[in-house]
Amino acid sequence: MRLTDFWQRLEQVFGAGYARSIAHDQVLSQLGGRTIDEALAGGEETAAVWRAVVAAYPERVPARLR
Repeated sequence: MRLTDFWQRLEQVFGAGYARSIAHDQVLSQLGGRTIDEALAGGEETAAVWRAVVAAYPERVPARLR
């Protein structure tokens, strides 16, 4: 998954402004206690980070984006 695709999906799920806040502030246990920004900066694959988002927010992510 390309990074631009990742951000588009995150913005579709949370809205443009809130997506950046989630990425910067929300620590996800699925990412080893890191934020999305930290995981991406640490070299984590975007697809793996997206799977962590889906696991953390299953009720928010529509089936077509999983």
